[in-house]
Amino acid sequence: MDIKAAVKQLTHKHKTNNPYELAQLLNIIVMYAELGSTWGYFTTYKRSKFIIINQNISEELQAYTCAHELGHSVLHKGVSTPFLKAHTLFSIDKIERQANTFAVELLLPDELLQQYPETSIHRFADMVGVPMGLEVLKK
Repeated sequence: MDIKAAVKQLTHKHKTNNPYELAQLLNIIVMYAELGSTWGYFTTYKRSKFIIINQNISEELQAYTCAHELGHSVLHKGVSTPFLKAHTLFSIDKIERQANTFAVELLLPDELLQQYPETSIHRFADMVGVPMGLEVLKK
Protein backbone atom coordinates (compact mmCIF):
# COMPACT_ATOMS: atom_id res chain seq x y z
CA MET A 1 0.00 0.00 0.00
CA ASP A 2 1.52 3.31 -1.10
CA ILE A 3 0.29 5.70 1.57
CA LYS A 4 2.20 8.67 0.18
CA ALA A 5 0.50 8.18 -3.20
CA ALA A 6 -2.92 7.90 -1.53
CA VAL A 7 -2.33 11.20 0.30
CA LYS A 8 -1.08 12.92 -2.86
CA GLN A 9 -4.09 11.70 -4.84
CA LEU A 10 -6.50 12.89 -2.13
CA THR A 11 -4.88 16.30 -1.69
CA HIS A 12 -4.53 16.84 -5.44
CA LYS A 13 -8.18 15.96 -6.05
CA HIS A 14 -9.51 18.20 -3.28
CA LYS A 15 -6.79 20.89 -3.44
CA THR A 16 -6.18 20.94 0.31
CA ASN A 17 -4.19 19.11 2.95
CA ASN A 18 -6.34 20.44 5.79
CA PRO A 19 -7.73 17.36 7.56
CA TYR A 20 -10.94 19.15 8.62
CA GLU A 21 -11.67 20.35 5.09
CA LEU A 22 -10.93 16.88 3.69
CA ALA A 23 -13.25 15.28 6.24
CA GLN A 24 -16.03 17.65 5.20
CA LEU A 25 -15.39 17.00 1.49
CA LEU A 26 -15.53 13.25 2.17
CA ASN A 27 -18.81 13.61 4.09
CA ILE A 28 -17.24 12.69 7.41
CA ILE A 29 -18.72 14.45 10.42
CA VAL A 30 -16.13 15.67 12.92
CA MET A 31 -17.32 15.84 16.53
CA TYR A 32 -15.68 16.55 19.88
CA ALA A 33 -16.22 14.73 23.17
CA GLU A 34 -14.53 13.94 26.45
CA LEU A 35 -12.58 10.77 25.72
CA GLY A 36 -10.29 10.46 28.72
CA SER A 37 -6.87 9.33 27.52
CA THR A 38 -8.07 8.48 24.00
CA TRP A 39 -7.18 11.11 21.38
CA GLY A 40 -9.94 10.12 18.97
CA TYR A 41 -11.53 7.45 16.85
CA PHE A 42 -13.27 6.86 13.52
CA THR A 43 -16.61 5.13 13.32
CA THR A 44 -19.50 4.49 10.97
CA TYR A 45 -23.12 4.47 12.08
CA LYS A 46 -26.00 3.80 9.66
CA ARG A 47 -23.72 4.59 6.69
CA SER A 48 -22.69 7.93 8.18
CA LYS A 49 -19.00 8.42 8.96
CA PHE A 50 -17.73 10.16 12.07
CA ILE A 51 -14.39 11.26 13.48
CA ILE A 52 -14.66 11.83 17.21
CA ILE A 53 -11.84 13.93 18.71
CA ASN A 54 -10.97 14.43 22.37
CA GLN A 55 -11.98 17.99 23.24
CA ASN A 56 -9.39 18.15 26.03
CA ILE A 57 -6.24 17.85 23.91
CA SER A 58 -4.44 20.78 22.26
CA GLU A 59 -5.68 22.20 18.94
CA GLU A 60 -2.50 20.97 17.24
CA LEU A 61 -3.01 17.46 18.57
CA GLN A 62 -6.68 17.63 17.56
CA ALA A 63 -5.60 18.42 13.96
CA TYR A 64 -3.13 15.52 14.03
CA THR A 65 -5.83 13.23 15.44
CA CYS A 66 -8.24 14.30 12.71
CA ALA A 67 -5.58 13.51 10.08
CA HIS A 68 -4.85 10.13 11.71
CA GLU A 69 -8.53 9.15 11.83
CA LEU A 70 -8.96 10.38 8.26
CA GLY A 71 -6.20 7.91 7.43
CA HIS A 72 -8.27 5.10 8.92
CA SER A 73 -11.30 6.19 6.87
CA VAL A 74 -9.30 6.20 3.62
CA LEU A 75 -6.96 3.25 4.18
CA HIS A 76 -9.00 0.88 6.35
CA LYS A 77 -12.57 0.87 5.09
CA GLY A 78 -14.64 -1.58 7.11
CA VAL A 79 -11.92 -2.27 9.69
CA SER A 80 -12.81 -1.74 13.34
CA THR A 81 -9.60 -1.50 15.36
CA PRO A 82 -11.47 -1.45 18.70
CA PHE A 83 -13.22 -4.70 17.70
CA LEU A 84 -9.95 -6.29 16.54
CA LYS A 85 -8.23 -5.27 19.75
CA ALA A 86 -11.03 -6.50 22.04
CA HIS A 87 -12.14 -9.68 20.30
CA THR A 88 -9.24 -11.09 18.28
CA LEU A 89 -5.54 -11.81 18.56
CA PHE A 90 -4.88 -9.66 15.48
CA SER A 91 -2.25 -6.99 16.12
CA ILE A 92 -3.45 -3.51 15.20
CA ASP A 93 0.10 -2.09 15.26
CA LYS A 94 0.43 -2.14 11.46
CA ILE A 95 -2.96 -0.45 11.00
CA GLU A 96 -2.07 2.28 13.51
CA ARG A 97 1.34 2.81 11.92
CA GLN A 98 -0.32 3.22 8.51
CA ALA A 99 -2.76 5.81 9.92
CA ASN A 100 0.16 7.63 11.57
CA THR A 101 2.07 7.61 8.28
CA PHE A 102 -0.99 8.97 6.48
CA ALA A 103 -1.30 11.81 9.02
CA VAL A 104 2.40 12.70 8.78
CA GLU A 105 2.30 12.71 4.96
CA LEU A 106 -0.85 14.84 5.02
CA LEU A 107 0.43 17.42 7.50
CA LEU A 108 4.03 17.52 6.19
CA PRO A 109 3.66 17.65 2.40
CA ASP A 110 6.85 17.48 0.30
CA GLU A 111 6.09 20.89 -1.20
CA LEU A 112 6.21 22.54 2.22
CA LEU A 113 9.50 20.90 3.13
CA GLN A 114 11.04 21.82 -0.23
CA GLN A 115 9.86 25.42 0.04
CA TYR A 116 11.78 25.91 3.30
CA PRO A 117 14.85 23.65 3.08
CA GLU A 118 16.61 25.51 5.92
CA THR A 119 13.89 24.42 8.38
CA SER A 120 14.23 20.94 9.84
CA ILE A 121 11.49 18.37 9.52
CA HIS A 122 11.46 18.18 13.33
CA ARG A 123 10.63 21.91 13.54
CA PHE A 124 7.85 21.58 10.95
CA ALA A 125 6.46 18.54 12.76
CA ASP A 126 6.35 20.51 15.99
CA MET A 127 4.66 23.48 14.26
CA VAL A 128 1.83 21.38 12.77
CA GLY A 129 1.25 19.20 15.83
CA VAL A 130 2.82 15.93 14.75
CA PRO A 131 3.68 14.14 18.02
CA MET A 132 7.39 13.99 18.76
CA GLY A 133 9.12 11.09 17.06
CA LEU A 134 6.43 10.40 14.45
CA GLU A 135 8.09 12.66 11.86
CA VAL A 136 10.39 9.72 11.13
CA LEU A 137 7.44 8.17 9.26
CA LYS A 138 7.82 10.82 6.53
CA LYS A 139 8.88 9.10 3.31
